[in-house]
Amino acid sequence: MALSAIEVGDLTKDFGGLRAVDRVSLRVAAGERRVLIGPNGAGKTTLFHCITGTLRTSAGRVSLFGRDVTHLPEHRRTALGMGRTFQTSNVFMDLSLLENLVLAIIGTDRRKWVMHRSVGTFEAVRAKAREGLELVALAHRANDAAKFLSYGERRQLELALALNSDPRVLFLDEPCAGLSPSERHSISRMIGELPRDITVLMIEHDMDVALRLADRVTVLHRGRAILEGTPTEVQTNPEVREVYFGHV
Repeated sequence: MALSAIEVGDLTKDFGGLRAVDRVSLRVAAGERRVLIGPNGAGKTTLFHCITGTLRTSAGRVSLFGRDVTHLPEHRRTALGMGRTFQTSNVFMDLSLLENLVLAIIGTDRRKWVMHRSVGTFEAVRAKAREGLELVALAHRANDAAKFLSYGERRQLELALALNSDPRVLFLDEPCAGLSPSERHSISRMIGELPRDITVLMIEHDMDVALRLADRVTVLHRGRAILEGTPTEVQTNPEVREVYFGHV
């Protein structure tokens, strides 16, 4: 069996008496595009937080590329090749786009401990930051403060921030949420064009986007994974239509 990028076994997360994630297991192959769908409150973001290390699991295990990371903190998982975006905007609004990227790159580099040199002297870092902005079609806004971006452009910047550390696996939490149709098209196109040496695990409510980008889909309901299959299998499954769309 080929090495999996992400493997989750019987993952459980309790908040007091509430079980938000209930013994979820999944395996995502290297290079795969996997999308998590389900109604609000299904446990999708909590599962994301447990896999990425933002939250500690109550039970179960998490592996990245064959290495058990269940008890590793978030920054250690990032060092192993994990990148992610969040539901809400997570950028420095008063800094320029280029400065946001430079700080993100420095933050994952040993040069962050160098106190006797200005960040501006690391030209290789600035060049990489410019490349990141070009990748998400924001190079022309490099010197603009992030607060002047539209919401959709901010999501593009966040994608660039997630990609800055050259991740092997990328976690995207509702990257198209709150976007206009044209912005959704732009973001989904960028995600679809990512190289296959990056594995993508994504939460997405826009079913058109989810089913278009996914190789496989996992459906969550009340904290449990009730189905895994191809987009066509999920779209035509009666149980999914009932719990997700509200009818059979």
